[in-house]
Amino acid sequence: MKCLFLIGFFVALLPLQSAPLFNMAEMLDARTLEVKVLKDWHVVRGEVSTRQKLVTIRVGELLPGKEYRVPVRMVVPTNRKAKGFHLTGGHNPGQFQKDLQPRGVDRTLLAGGVGLVQTVVQVLQVSGQGELGRLADRRFVETLNPHYSIQYWGWPATLMRATTAAYAEKDHFEKGKVAASGGSKNGASPSVALIEDERFTALHAGVSPIWDSPLRLCDPKAWSQLRRANEAYGAKLKARGERVNMERIMNHFFLGGTFGPVYNRQALAAGKKWEDLQKIAGEMADHVFVSRHLETLKERNVDLFFHPGTHDFVAFDLAWGGKHHPQIPIYLKANSGHGIREPHPAAERDEQNKSVFLLHHFFGGEGLLPPPTVQTKVDKDKIQITVTFPKGAKAESGRIWWMYDRGPDGSAAYIAELFPKEQAAPMKMNPAQNSWSVTLAMKPGHKHIDFFSNHRKRIVRSGRTYNTYISSPYTRLPLQR
Repeated sequence: MKCLFLIGFFVALLPLQSAPLFNMAEMLDARTLEVKVLKDWHVVRGEVSTRQKLVTIRVGELLPGKEYRVPVRMVVPTNRKAKGFHLTGGHNPGQFQKDLQPRGVDRTLLAGGVGLVQTVVQVLQVSGQGELGRLADRRFVETLNPHYSIQYWGWPATLMRATTAAYAEKDHFEKGKVAASGGSKNGASPSVALIEDERFTALHAGVSPIWDSPLRLCDPKAWSQLRRANEAYGAKLKARGERVNMERIMNHFFLGGTFGPVYNRQALAAGKKWEDLQKIAGEMADHVFVSRHLETLKERNVDLFFHPGTHDFVAFDLAWGGKHHPQIPIYLKANSGHGIREPHPAAERDEQNKSVFLLHHFFGGEGLLPPPTVQTKVDKDKIQITVTFPKGAKAESGRIWWMYDRGPDGSAAYIAELFPKEQAAPMKMNPAQNSWSVTLAMKPGHKHIDFFSNHRKRIVRSGRTYNTYISSPYTRLPLQR
């Protein structure tokens, strides 16, 4: 687990080589699954009647001679084959012993002939394989071979192998779309699977990495700036009279790093050099960052939507991403992310993006709003902000949040200091320009302002109304020349 949260691969042992991340022939080969049936196909009654099967499958060897296995639950309608399925990995193995009673959007998917496939994308301690996890983690730190990482290799392989297991059930599944959803490790892992495996057709990911910012690539300048920012933040807190744990501020388990948990210190202590960290990050970047594959994914008709979180320690580079990838559709709930218990008082509490995303992907009809563009104008003591949608995309509301001098991406201040309660405001619509605008009175003496806006679109399907939201690209605007 560590500088990268990148996700796994098929790579040679010690020195990294230009090699496929996975042995895709093996990933797709149902004969190598070594399926063990825990409960064969059976009817499960309830509000939605289904047929279900519970198995365990062989993912592969996480270490030489050490196999990694996971449970898989398959759910289909009782009266027909499922065409494609919704794939999720964020499940506790203990839950798998009980038959599933579908809820929410999954019920609607099943009613429309779409199946469900569930597996386990968790740390190995959760599934009783803690010793294997510890051995693999130690081997990865010593070698920087990503095949030894459960995150790099194991979790994306799990999702691909679960897909292979489902499609091997030819009497119950036929080929169709495969949409993955989940947050954190269950948002990052399907990103890798999506890039590698063309059977995947959609991803809805929360609080997970999206793009290859300098911090994620272990750029020395970016990390030096991060350390200076954290030192300054610690000094600031001490000057306020607050108790400060500088060790935590300087070495938070998630602050900085390619995909989340930072392995830098462990790898360096094991004799690796910073150049080694850069090397693995650079070699893996093309294989793990969705932002590098937007054109290819568009050609494959892949649907994408991300909920990064405004204060998330895994999705910690909103300013960089908003500047370099404003076309990626995101939704930002103000003051959200891992560990943030109380969102901004003006934050939306009725958002239903995932439901509409999945329904639109599988069944068509009206979908989510596309990303808008942002224009700004600074005039003396005022900041004018205009958010414009493409022709034909009509938003029903607009609200903006802002913060002055927010800490740099990945810093302790960036995570800890929330958007102030009073710094949110409605925006005014201009129907002729299909835009939303606001003018903010600028406070003097600030170096920059961060802001984003959210816009609602209500969608009616089968007599039910869904509230969906899209965010403008997260923007960091310099205020001093």
